[in-house]
Amino acid sequence: MRNNIVFIGFMGSGKTSIGRLVAHRLGFQFIDTDAVVVERAGMQVAEIFARHGEPWFREQETAVLRSLGNLNRAVFSTGGGIVLRPENRELLRELGLVVWLTASEEVIFERVSRNKKRPLLQTDDPRATVHELLEQRRPLYEGAAQFTLDSSTLAHDDAANVVIAEARRAFSWQTVT
Repeated sequence: MRNNIVFIGFMGSGKTSIGRLVAHRLGFQFIDTDAVVVERAGMQVAEIFARHGEPWFREQETAVLRSLGNLNRAVFSTGGGIVLRPENRELLRELGLVVWLTASEEVIFERVSRNKKRPLLQTDDPRATVHELLEQRRPLYEGAAQFTLDSSTLAHDDAANVVIAEARRAFSWQTVT
């Protein structure tokens, strides 16, 4: 296993915020797979969904994962739906320690409802959409993850500490330099 940490989980679970902290503390590179897709496509996620649809976006996620396979000492934050493709779940595990950040449905809805740019929540009933997507994805996250952490009530600093401790255990690190 490479010395990488890969965050998966539903939108609003804290993958990017906690991932950045973990990367900073370890001196690792931080990579947000959605940001890489946006950079390569030359348009924001909402525009990608509008112009090309979700399947095209998912293809781009897979291409990004394939392109990151040689990296070491990196922390990855992934999009919430990256686990939908079986190939992606395999690629995630090949990248490193897969950490599933969870949060209660209420906390997730409160967090994601602040951002009006989330294309999957542009529905008549965003709360029901969150519920349905969580139910659909929960077993996929569970199957891909090697470590699970509920971020509902944890401060980002505390969550980062827990993830780093688990990475030290998983990688048998004595110290991180």
